[in-house]
Amino acid sequence: MSDVGRVLVVDDIMQNIQLIGATLNRGGYDVFIAHSGEEALEKAQQTNPDLILLDVMMPGIDGYETCRQLKQIFKLKDIPVIFLTALDGNDSLLKGFEVGGVDYVSKPFKPAELMARVKTHVKLKKTLEENSSLRGLIPICAQCKKIRDDSGFWESVESYISKHSAASFSHSLCSTCEDDLYGGQPWYAKKKEKDRLRDIEEGK
Repeated sequence: MSDVGRVLVVDDIMQNIQLIGATLNRGGYDVFIAHSGEEALEKAQQTNPDLILLDVMMPGIDGYETCRQLKQIFKLKDIPVIFLTALDGNDSLLKGFEVGGVDYVSKPFKPAELMARVKTHVKLKKTLEENSSLRGLIPICAQCKKIRDDSGFWESVESYISKHSAASFSHSLCSTCEDDLYGGQPWYAKKKEKDRLRDIEEGK
């Protein structure tokens, strides 16, 4: 798996896919391929790419509709989409941005331009992920306190937060849990008394 990034290339013309794939491979990217909008929706969920290069004119659902549907899938909505288009005119470009695209590359494309745009948006996505924080409604079990993830599976709080933020953990016991675990132990009673006397001395 490449550390540079994963790119899903969506185009119905094999020659375009081969050219784009070769360009991206030289840049160190992992490349995944889809030949239609329908296949792109499936491949994106399987591969979770860092970027999608999406042709506009394709049989079946076109690139605009593919992008619109991608943005409605929770786990895919933050993946940047760059349109590959031979269409001219502001209306075509505006439509691409309206459905969720972040950029476009005109066909026939220049490899250097394509690489520059891919590098920029992959790096931006990774930076945003590194600096993201947890937000929104998090479903948590009222009994065991496990959290339900986006796929419906329950996992520990530590595991969930580690996956969704840059936080790390150090473990200790709060005073209530210490009392529950060790309240009947003579050594713990001596420790509590020592802590109480220390707090008095320190004016706490």
